Amino acid sequence: MEVIRRRIESQLLSLTGMALGQLDLESPKGDPGLFGPQSVSWRVHGDFTSMMIGGISALLMQMLHPLALAGVWDHSNFRQDLIGRLRRTSQFVSGTTFGSTRDAEWLIEKVRSVHLKVVGTAPDGRPYAASDPDLLTWVHVAEVSSFLAAHLRYRNPSMSQADQDGYYSEIALIAERLGARAVPRSTAQVADYLQHMRPQLQGDARCREMLSILLDAPAPSRLAEPVGKLMLRAGIELLPDWATEMLELRQGPLQRMMIRLGVERTAPVLRWAMRNGSVHRARRRMGIG
Repeated sequence: MEVIRRRIESQLLSLTGMALGQLDLESPKGDPGLFGPQSVSWRVHGDFTSMMIGGISALLMQMLHPLALAGVWDHSNFRQDLIGRLRRTSQFVSGTTFGSTRDAEWLIEKVRSVHLKVVGTAPDGRPYAASDPDLLTWVHVAEVSSFLAAHLRYRNPSMSQADQDGYYSEIALIAERLGARAVPRSTAQVADYLQHMRPQLQGDARCREMLSILLDAPAPSRLAEPVGKLMLRAGIELLPDWATEMLELRQGPLQRMMIRLGVERTAPVLRWAMRNGSVHRARRRMGIG
């Protein structure tokens, strides 16, 4: 069983930022990082299954903003290296959540520097810049609202309203350090923000092409392929109805039910296998096993 567990874990870790090998989440001992083990952010970001599903959903939501999509389209190699892009995003999320204070600050500064170079003109003629405070807020909210939605569906449906608000309040720190402004800090504020943003969003030809690339992306191995496909379908199923309509995605009631059942049966196996994920290493850094 241990051989099987390690094989599953190695496949899972290959999808994460740890595959890049740039962070040591077990050092220095005793450093709580930006949030610490008692934070809601550690709980929400600590479950591999819900974070993978939430990450896919977040990517689909983010690309509905024409300026956010233009930046990725013009400055990213996602067409040739989708897995690499996902790993880099995973590294930033896990490193700023679970890394030492030094590593979290290094990642934030690194991304800020990259953002300064991401400028251009969208197809509709509007200029864009990845460092734009309002655009940073959109990317952040699309991401963290998806993470929390996945956590509530697949990890802890009973999470209190206070903890949900606490998560948004805590994690706003990352967006603000990147340069975002007026970052929502509660579930009510996030809901209001998303409602306010909807007129600015659209599902166009570029969205559909990016979705096609995501749907057709090869798995890193035959072992990971069925899990990857399930997570992808679950990420789509997690989207708000208005987002699936914009993306012209259709999942019937039976398909949605089967997706959720598939995740609920798969997640315990993944949690059993994952013993060296970001949260596990960070807990060892803090001496709590």
